[in-house]
Amino acid sequence: MLYIYPMDLIACLKDPAAYPQPTSRVELMQTHVSWIFLTDRFVYKVKKPVDLGFLNFTTLRKRHFYLHQELVLNRRLCPEIYLEVLPIVEHQGRLQVGGQGHPLEYALQMVRMPQERMMDEVADRGELKPEHLERIIERLVPFYEAAATGPRINKYGEPAIIHFNHQENFSRTAGLVGEMLSPELFFRIKEFSWGFLKKNRQLFLRRIREGKIRDCHGDLHMQNICLANGVYIYDCIEFNPRFRYGDVAADIDFLAMDLDFHGLRDLSRFFVQRFAQASGDQELLEILDFYKCYRAYVRGKINAFVAQDQGQRPEAREKAGAAARAYFTLAGEYAEEGAKAAA
Repeated sequence: MLYIYPMDLIACLKDPAAYPQPTSRVELMQTHVSWIFLTDRFVYKVKKPVDLGFLNFTTLRKRHFYLHQELVLNRRLCPEIYLEVLPIVEHQGRLQVGGQGHPLEYALQMVRMPQERMMDEVADRGELKPEHLERIIERLVPFYEAAATGPRINKYGEPAIIHFNHQENFSRTAGLVGEMLSPELFFRIKEFSWGFLKKNRQLFLRRIREGKIRDCHGDLHMQNICLANGVYIYDCIEFNPRFRYGDVAADIDFLAMDLDFHGLRDLSRFFVQRFAQASGDQELLEILDFYKCYRAYVRGKINAFVAQDQGQRPEAREKAGAAARAYFTLAGEYAEEGAKAAA
């Protein structure tokens, strides 16, 4: 058989002839869990056969299932972008995306969005305005109101589950201490997280009773938002509902944290305050530092994984390492600010 995974797959999918629509070129990007092939008009995502503990894509059946989950879940906020899951098959001695035949792999087909309109690039050019954030809020408020909730989802707002999520982060990053963050910083973040969670147990339980635990996005940062002809919010968490189910405040604070990370603290405050007003949830301001600390730490962890991935280009690994250190530093700042506010 022609197909030998994964190097033949990558080589074959870099060939423009492998795609159902004509394209002049194919660009390859990758994350620690996916290969992403960009044609002139479309994006094709193929999951890597990896097991990171919190996700497992090691079998073809699992990769197919999670690509379909990605399609369905992202259509909640972005139906215009997510098109279909296509088989990758062998045809006349070569691989092609779509068509008849035994599936050797699967790819999620999406509409390609203009890179220059990605929210982080708009922000880095100094063009991000409050009206952009208002448009995002207009999409998010009804999304959360309609998002699934109930006993099965509510349990992810319980202090025990929140504690578990934090502990998993700290356990998986303990080996980074001394390289990506100092022992003092690691201790400060843990001390704040455990202290806040213990002191505010009734607040977290009240959030459950008030219906604030929802099937959210789970990865709401600027690289997952496009400000083109409208607002496109994409690439939610599909691989583990534990990272998608949770307090609406945790989702909102992810984007607020990312605005802070890009040096836009005034816009970050504006976003959180306007969302609290529009959603009628002023209480989320009480847990702002806690969830921003958590989200910054998660971004630090993910970038650290990329920095350690030998399959990434050296310049990509170096960039990810610098980002990881910056996110861990930001988490420490939230921990310090939160501890002062609680004193």
